[in-house]
Amino acid sequence: MLVAGLGYSGAAIAVEAAAKGFAVTGTARDPSRAAAVPLVGFAEAGEAIRAATHLIVTAGPEEAGCPVLLAHAAAIAGAPDLRWIGYLSTTGVYGDRGGAEVDEATSPAPGQPRSAHRLRVEEAWRAVAAARGAALDLFRVGGIYGPGPGRSALEDVRRGTARRVVKPGHSFSRIHRDDIALAVVAAARQDHAGTRVLHLVDDEPAPNADVVAEAARLLGVAPPPEIPFEQASVAMSPMGRSFWAENRRVANAATKAALGIAWRYPTYREGLAQILKG
Repeated sequence: MLVAGLGYSGAAIAVEAAAKGFAVTGTARDPSRAAAVPLVGFAEAGEAIRAATHLIVTAGPEEAGCPVLLAHAAAIAGAPDLRWIGYLSTTGVYGDRGGAEVDEATSPAPGQPRSAHRLRVEEAWRAVAAARGAALDLFRVGGIYGPGPGRSALEDVRRGTARRVVKPGHSFSRIHRDDIALAVVAAARQDHAGTRVLHLVDDEPAPNADVVAEAARLLGVAPPPEIPFEQASVAMSPMGRSFWAENRRVANAATKAALGIAWRYPTYREGLAQILKG
């Protein structure tokens, strides 16, 4: 398996894949840095791609498209044994649904330019996989959290920067980093044809304020006061406001059934407790 983009999620996928018996290589812009698996420079990854049976792409898109396709289309087309491709996309491709549920069969309707860009990259990977007869799994991922500085509400509460923003009826779908790894490796180990859409979100979409309150409870401190969204939005960046502009509940039942898995951290409660314990 080649992990194209050994960042936060990619590193967890690499460790999970190695534990499940894959020979794993990762790409990095700086291949000299320490990593749990062998690294190759991104620009020099063609040989590793041609040797791969499984390719998982975690690298985010550039303005011109997916950097892996832009740099290595020929190597992907010419990889003799490549039979599975995975691409980490975003649930943002569904756009705003006014709090309604979307499932794996729902048609995308991106409302943000960055989400429309992600959908175009998904389509590019569909074309590549179809042309060479490889299986493709499109992982539409919710908000990622997990261990590490700045990666969870626990860190925000500890630093005193957490805010309990309240917008009635609004919730976010999240996923623990280690459950991304669990699902990706489970998918890679299956034999299937064509393209699947898989939802990497936990079992309980939840309001921001509830997650912050739980983090404070686990730390044994008083939660920060609630702030109405209208007040909080004044200090938000345009990017921050764009996330709050969309509201949808992302279902995952078909994904878990297809992969035969249950989440290690089915809600933010279990996830935050594990991070604190770690």
